[in-house]
Amino acid sequence: MDNFDKTLLIAGCGNMGGAMLDGWLAAGMPPSQITVMDRSRLEKGDGVRLIRKLPQGERFDFILLGFKPHQLNDLTSDLAGCLDANTTVLSMLAGVQCDVLARAFPNSNARVRVMPNLAVALGKSPIALATTDDLAPSLKAEIDDLIAPLGTGEWIGEGEFDLVTALAGSGPAFVYRFIDAFAAGAAGLGLPREQADRLALAMVEGAASLAARSVHSPGELADRVASPGGVTRKGMDVMDEGGRAEKLAIDVLRAARDRSAQMAEEARKKG
Repeated sequence: MDNFDKTLLIAGCGNMGGAMLDGWLAAGMPPSQITVMDRSRLEKGDGVRLIRKLPQGERFDFILLGFKPHQLNDLTSDLAGCLDANTTVLSMLAGVQCDVLARAFPNSNARVRVMPNLAVALGKSPIALATTDDLAPSLKAEIDDLIAPLGTGEWIGEGEFDLVTALAGSGPAFVYRFIDAFAAGAAGLGLPREQADRLALAMVEGAASLAARSVHSPGELADRVASPGGVTRKGMDVMDEGGRAEKLAIDVLRAARDRSAQMAEEARKKG
C-alpha cells in the first residue's frame, strides 16, 4: 500500500480501530495519509497524525467510524465538517444500519458498514461489507483495495449483517472458548493444564492453517482424518450424535445474531 494516495480519518481508535491501523501500517500504508482522532490514545511514534478533536474544514477521502454507537448523535455535526461529496464513510458501529448512516451523513459519497475482527492486525480477518448505496465500480474497487490488506472482504446484503456479525465478528471469541474447553477437558482427564493449553492452541492453529489451504471443506477434512473405527472417529461420534455440534453452533449464532438485531433497533430509536 505504499502507493496509497487517499486520506483516511479514523474517528475513534479503540481495540478494533487500533488493530485495523496496525494492519494498514504493516501493509505499507503511508502514515502521513492517516489521521487518528481519539481522546485517550497515546502517541505511538509510528508517524500517524494524532488529534484530540475533529478538525473543521479539513476533508478526508475515507472516514472510519470506530467510536461507540451511542456517540454517533454527539459527533455527527463535527464529522459533517470533515467530509464532502467525495468522502466515503465506513462504519464499524454495531447495530447502526445504513439508513441511519444516510440520515447522519447525507452529503457523503457513500456509507458502508464494515464488520472485521481483531485478526485484521495480522491481515487474517474476514470482513463483512454492506451498503444500500449504488457504488460506482471505481469506488467499490477503492474500498476493496483499502480492505484487502486486513483480510478477506465479503460483500453481503444488509439483511445478512447481523448473522455475519455473529459468525465473523464474534466468532473468534467462540473459537477461543472452544480452545479453552478442550484444554480444560484434557486437564480434567489428567494432563497438566499449562501443557494442555499449549497443545490445544497449537492444534487449532495448525488445523485452521491446513483447512485454509485445502481443496476440501472442513467437513470433508474431518471425515478424511477420522478412520472408520479409529480414535478420531470415536470422538467425532460424540460430537455428531444427534447433531450435537451443529445444534450448539446454531444456538450460539442465533443468540449473537438476535442481540445484534436488538442493538440495531435500539440504535434506530435513538436516531
